[in-house]
Amino acid sequence: MRGRQAAPSVEQETVTKGYDPVIMRRILGFARPYKLAAIFALLALAFSTAGELLLPVMLQRAIDEHLLAGYKRFDLDRAAEAHAGGTPGDEALNAGELSPDAIEQLLDDNRIEFRRLGDALYVLESEAQRLSGREQSLLRRHEILADESFYVFPLTAETREAAGARLIAENGESGVVPLAILDELPEERLRSLRSHDIEGVIGVSTIVLGLLLTVLLFSFAQTYLTAYVGQGVMRDLRLRLFDHTVHQALRFLDHNPVGKIVTRLTNDVETINELFTQVLVNLLKDVAIMIGVVITLYALNPRLATVTILTLPPVIVLTLVFRLKAREAFRRLRRAVSDVNAFLSEHISGMAVVQMFVKERRTGKAFNRRNEELLEANLGEMYVFATFRPLIDLLSTTSIAAVLYFGARFYLDGLVTLGVLIAFLNLVRMFYRPVMDIAEKFNLLQSAMAGGERVFEVLDQDQRVPDTGTTRLARPIRGEITFEHVSFQYVPGEPVLRDLCFHVDPGETVAVVGFTGAGKTTIANLLTRLWDVDEGRILIDGVDIRELPLSELRAAIQPIQQDVFLFDDTVAENIRLGLPIEDYGVMHAARTAQADSFISALPHGYYTPLNEGATVISTGQRQLVAFARVLAHDPPVLIMDEATANIDTETEVLIQEALQTVLASRTALVIAHRLSTIKHADRILVLANGELAEQGTHWELLQNDGLYATLYKFQYEELEGR
Repeated sequence: MRGRQAAPSVEQETVTKGYDPVIMRRILGFARPYKLAAIFALLALAFSTAGELLLPVMLQRAIDEHLLAGYKRFDLDRAAEAHAGGTPGDEALNAGELSPDAIEQLLDDNRIEFRRLGDALYVLESEAQRLSGREQSLLRRHEILADESFYVFPLTAETREAAGARLIAENGESGVVPLAILDELPEERLRSLRSHDIEGVIGVSTIVLGLLLTVLLFSFAQTYLTAYVGQGVMRDLRLRLFDHTVHQALRFLDHNPVGKIVTRLTNDVETINELFTQVLVNLLKDVAIMIGVVITLYALNPRLATVTILTLPPVIVLTLVFRLKAREAFRRLRRAVSDVNAFLSEHISGMAVVQMFVKERRTGKAFNRRNEELLEANLGEMYVFATFRPLIDLLSTTSIAAVLYFGARFYLDGLVTLGVLIAFLNLVRMFYRPVMDIAEKFNLLQSAMAGGERVFEVLDQDQRVPDTGTTRLARPIRGEITFEHVSFQYVPGEPVLRDLCFHVDPGETVAVVGFTGAGKTTIANLLTRLWDVDEGRILIDGVDIRELPLSELRAAIQPIQQDVFLFDDTVAENIRLGLPIEDYGVMHAARTAQADSFISALPHGYYTPLNEGATVISTGQRQLVAFARVLAHDPPVLIMDEATANIDTETEVLIQEALQTVLASRTALVIAHRLSTIKHADRILVLANGELAEQGTHWELLQNDGLYATLYKFQYEELEGR
């Protein structure tokens, strides 16, 4: 038990696997049926990300274009004078550079919108910032670009009256006043003068509300569609794994313990679901937001954007260091979790042994040691994250401080507006938000890659019994069985059956006996093709069983095994086992198997649910239910593998009476250790070391005084000794 339970610990080590493009391609292959949903999820992601990036930009527009709607004035008369007079001592000045036409061309080249009012051009302060520092300095030096800010407004009778005598320029549609006089106007005149700004703020607010609703809608769509794709992939993977497992030979389960298969179907597939729902889409969104923030920063103000970007290298270095530290902490944690799970699984299963040998204290100390290691591993992982998060917060604050410091200087120099500065602060916060997310998603990516690797490792193992048979047995099936020179080994070099030959006539009851390890149960496994023979062949009604479809073969030959397995369902459904058998057929089979009396006494009779392991009934009763199950399916060939081993003597007498009627019309192969149960068999085959040592009836074999007689004497003396 310990060796098998220890395996998961080794497997958990592979959780440290990094990104693997081959595994990723195979995982994404399962997403092809959901391609349309994935495309819509990506589109929703793009729209929601764009909406989030536009929110700070709209805030900047509201501030700079409406709340603080300052304009810079470019005096064309001054430009004409500077052009006419020339400035030979200025190396930065080229011929024609300061003419009115050159000023307009300069603004056009920088994609700056302007208004011509009277003898001047007016440009929003946020637009004027696109000019380089050299260009602004040159224009100010020649008094073309005024330091004073102005306010431009639609010219109506109301706004003309509100502006009063301070109206500077007008062209029939727009008027201009110095921005400073707005602070001097009474509230009523100011509201009248700035009515178009109020409307503009309302319009921007409406757009922001629309953006918020858009982000909400598309975020919901992206989350739902991503979950739909992830759940669909997880469902398909589980179905593929389950279908793959149920069609494998028993050799597959020998190499893959049940716990391992269950882990593949549950935990490992769940990590792949997290890859879709938590990693891929969020990673794309995080990267998109970070790239989008950088682009938006440069679009708003390249100078301040450059300063901001220069604060980011420490973040990159810290993230790389965190990735290495987190990987090691994650490895240690998974190892500790695996050790605790393995210990608990082993010792809870063997609790009876622990208590009988009074090992509670020792076991408790051993568990405490592993639990302490798990505690230290958890604290170690938390230490890494507890260090990383505050450092990221510190660097985020540092970036914001740099933006505030340099942004304030640029603002005082007229190189940046208040709206741009506020937008920068929001965008910097937005940039740092995905940094932590990307770092933490690294562990999920590792788990998903490792989970995918383990899932595909199972899927790549193909040990199924070939189901290529197309021959159909003639009806009715007679049940003639022939073993022709059959040899078989579970482990190479350790043969279980050696050149075994025997024949069973239709309707004959043949018992197979021998010492433990002689190959008795192997005969039943080979006959039902749970394993395939290495050499020779097995015939039923003269047809090689490998030429028959597995479904037809296993419907014709059904076993009753010593270790009965009943499913977590009602008694009736455990007898039906998927066949459309009416209640009276179920009850008839139970009566024939002598199981009706105890089933009827159960709280809900045939509809009493059996829990996991069917612990509500005894071992002997479980065997009777299994016997009723086979009788209900009515196979022409019946295999009884120690089927009466756990039935009390009284019940065994009743079932032997029923068997005389049931077995009269079908072929039966009875595998038994208790020789008293097979005295009335038509023939007895005695195996020794995988070979047929002798055969005959019970009395014939006793008279031969061979291996069977020796086995019988041993059992008789054992019974006498009791």
